[in-house]
Amino acid sequence: MSGTPNQPPGPQKRVRVTSPRLGPRRGPVRRALTEIDEQTRLGELYMATLIRAQWRLSMSVLASATMMIGGLPLLFLFVPATRTLDVGPIPLPWLILGVLIYPAIWLAGHYYVRQSEQIEREFTELVSRR
Repeated sequence: MSGTPNQPPGPQKRVRVTSPRLGPRRGPVRRALTEIDEQTRLGELYMATLIRAQWRLSMSVLASATMMIGGLPLLFLFVPATRTLDVGPIPLPWLILGVLIYPAIWLAGHYYVRQSEQIEREFTELVSRR
């Protein structure tokens, strides 16, 4: 008899014993940073996404600033009263072009830097999760 006292005689069934801590085997894990460093297609896709987001931000800030600054001559052209209006002893066009335009440009630059940093933070989080 080839079986144990509690088992019927005959061929034994093979049993595979695994650790519950080990999950199913997978292929090698490639981190996103490795993909970027090795300039694979996936790494190029990551970088293209980052560059595209930064480019869209740049173009939106540039378009806003262009409309703001480029719109001033149109304002002075189509609303003639703005050309001759004085705010105290200072003509309105001088006040807008000499004083008010600088804080507006600073705010646009500040917005750009904050949003650019946010895009980079989100990209870093995405890459570190993969």
